[in-house]
Amino acid sequence: MTVLLPGADGTFRTHEPRRDGAVHATGGAPLASRTVLSAAHVVADPYADTTPDGPAAVDWDATLAFRRHLWAHGLGVAEAMDTAQRGMGLDWAGAAELIRRSAAEARAVGGRIACGAGTDQLTGPVADLATVRAAYEEQLALVEESGAQTVLMASRALVSVARGPEDYLELYGHLMRQASEPVVLHWLGPMFDPALEGYWGSRDLDAATETFLKVIAEHPGKVDGVKVSLLDARREVDLRRRLPRGVRCYTGDDFHYPELIAGDDQGFSHALLGILDPLGPLAAHAVRVLDTGDTRAFRELLDPTVELSRHLFRAPTRFYKTGVVFLAWLAGHQSHFTMVGGLHSARSLPHLARAYELADGLGLFPDPELAASRMTSLLAVYGGVR
Repeated sequence: MTVLLPGADGTFRTHEPRRDGAVHATGGAPLASRTVLSAAHVVADPYADTTPDGPAAVDWDATLAFRRHLWAHGLGVAEAMDTAQRGMGLDWAGAAELIRRSAAEARAVGGRIACGAGTDQLTGPVADLATVRAAYEEQLALVEESGAQTVLMASRALVSVARGPEDYLELYGHLMRQASEPVVLHWLGPMFDPALEGYWGSRDLDAATETFLKVIAEHPGKVDGVKVSLLDARREVDLRRRLPRGVRCYTGDDFHYPELIAGDDQGFSHALLGILDPLGPLAAHAVRVLDTGDTRAFRELLDPTVELSRHLFRAPTRFYKTGVVFLAWLAGHQSHFTMVGGLHSARSLPHLARAYELADGLGLFPDPELAASRMTSLLAVYGGVR
């Protein structure tokens, strides 16, 4: 079948789906040379009678099935991160339930899981650091009780009350002394969440980096790694080279991930990425190739995916989740294109059509005809097929 894809100018052009897809078979050797975590999306319940600002209604069966899909390909799951719409449709009550359910599922199938702990239960103005600390403590306790590794997420509430770098040093130090296992520190840039501008106590990224490194240095053995989402490859490499021995760098750079994961003669990045949600099988295959030492073949597999990733994560970057869920629907991982918080409306039809075209060109769809049929049905809803 063919699909008539709309352009920004309102004209249509014919697209013929690919038939030679990427590797979709499950199984294979465990990923060895890199730790690779996919920040996974949640599947909304399309029949729930709710509103964009109402409580999130999650289809738990479909949500957990998608995590089993990622684990089956050898990837780990980074749960309840921003890809799961934390602070953008999924409230703390929903995130807590997601953590409990996913951690239990991980134990059942032997999958790796790390979960985000933040302060998003604080939905109104925050008075002081003590309130932020208590919120972090509540979420840290839940993640540890679930048996998952903790990712200490960036906090909007902390930005709102912190007076400078010393408040970050004090608060993070307190949390890491409490943590029973080494944590991952998450530095999420304002391109993903504008409310995080000035994190680590400064809008100057060089000064912020110094505070970030000081937090790590002051708590040896308490930091498993850092997840950096600044979309600045050079800054990440510079930071990576300054990390203490044994502290991993998990790239969160959805623009430059192939080169950062491949690394150089001074080191490499592991991965904790939202783009690995749609790229799961292909990315796992590429890392297995990298495990053999064939960096060139790894780059040949992963470099062509960057155009799709940059498209999904283009400004406003925080709406990348719409494209991620859209591709999951086209790939057959869920039965509908609906998102919690009504976020399925956050990208235009031409944007979604281009995402389909790029993903199909990469062979990301196990069933290209299903993807084409669903794309055509979406166009019909928009009145684009006559």
